[in-house]
Amino acid sequence: MVRAMQIRVNGESRSVGAGGTVADLLRQLEVGPDRVAVEINLEILDRQEFDRRALCEGDHIEIINFVGGGAEELIHLLIEGIIH
Repeated sequence: MVRAMQIRVNGESRSVGAGGTVADLLRQLEVGPDRVAVEINLEILDRQEFDRRALCEGDHIEIINFVGGGAEELIHLLIEGIIH
């Protein structure tokens, strides 16, 4: 039987199986690892570490999603004169 532990993900308490990795957590959350940054206990994790970094009881994790297209939309709004 896998023991559960408590972590915080983006400010919310979450129960996960002991021994899981950051990659496991991202899969559980259905988050693609190629478009996110992960911070654990105020330290940014290199993407290459996602499969190796084990989660620990009490970890504070922030997952930041990258969203494309922001610059193109801003340029369009500037050209159209919607924003100044």
